[in-house]
Amino acid sequence: MYKLLIRPILFLFDPEKVHYFSFFMIRIFNSIGFGGLFRSLFQIKNKKLERELFGIKFANPVGLAAGFDKNAEVYNSLFKLGFGFVEVGTVTPLEQYGNPKPRVFRLVEDQALINRLGFNNLGAENVSHRIRSNSHKGLLGINIGPNKDSEDRLNDYLIGLRNFYDIADYITVNISSPNTENLRAFHDETKFDELLNAIEKEKVKLKSKIPIVVKISPDISDEQIELISKILIKHKVSAIIVSNTTAKNREKLNNILKHQKGGLSGTPLEEEANKLISKFYKLLKGKIEIIGVGGVDSGESAYKKFQAGASYVQLYTGMVFQGPNIVGKIKKELKEILIDEGIKNFKEIIGKKLTN
Repeated sequence: MYKLLIRPILFLFDPEKVHYFSFFMIRIFNSIGFGGLFRSLFQIKNKKLERELFGIKFANPVGLAAGFDKNAEVYNSLFKLGFGFVEVGTVTPLEQYGNPKPRVFRLVEDQALINRLGFNNLGAENVSHRIRSNSHKGLLGINIGPNKDSEDRLNDYLIGLRNFYDIADYITVNISSPNTENLRAFHDETKFDELLNAIEKEKVKLKSKIPIVVKISPDISDEQIELISKILIKHKVSAIIVSNTTAKNREKLNNILKHQKGGLSGTPLEEEANKLISKFYKLLKGKIEIIGVGGVDSGESAYKKFQAGASYVQLYTGMVFQGPNIVGKIKKELKEILIDEGIKNFKEIIGKKLTN
């Protein structure tokens, strides 16, 4: 129904306006008691898909990536859509508008989005207050980043940590958005090491054991992958998200908007993301969890990421094109794949492509 009736209407309007309209609809559904309907339609349970991350058990390995619920407005409703975990943000210390509009573009023929939002959010204090006032009903990650005009970006990450360490289940350090100038400089060996060292020291001050996750760029060299892996292991980071949107890979796109400045997400990113996951899986050797992102829109695409070495996946663009029932669809298809392949334990498929 979504693809045939709802999506054609929604796609007549500006993507960012539709994004916030979806929040309005989610709130309406909740206010009139459709929460139970959400659960019956979208929450397909399967013991084989149950997972554990950071000591917390949850129903399935499909999460919602940061970027959808930037200001922590509807995360509990998103759990009702069937997501195993939800990541909000990116949140910066101070409120900021982001980049000028228009800043989100649909590439329908390519099943992709280009965005140059630029960390638009209400700021750490406001988002923290919102989460403290509405306890989360599932595994919640909070994605943090620096303000665009900050003179001390490393300290901005520490401010984010201080604001959220006691209310998040994990904190994601975003060093990879292509829409904040020079943010990806933190992929440099020295700067990356300094950042993680500062976060470690701040955790000691806070007497916190909050798991730290790092979200990296897909636009990195093999040499950078090796260096990043060594530093991740050195600092005992809990997990890595592979990966953020790409500023490259435009040549094979069909939509006339393909050269818009910003980060490309969706189906065109899938193959490169899977290759990157495989490379990190070989280097990390099971010491650090991998969350795979990029082109997840079906059970098969999720399964390929697990085979490449991811233990969990996240999506966002897939929901734009497939609709709110995408998690139920993925879980149903994964269940069928596991049966067809004779898989008894989910862990059997992780990195399977590399071990065969």
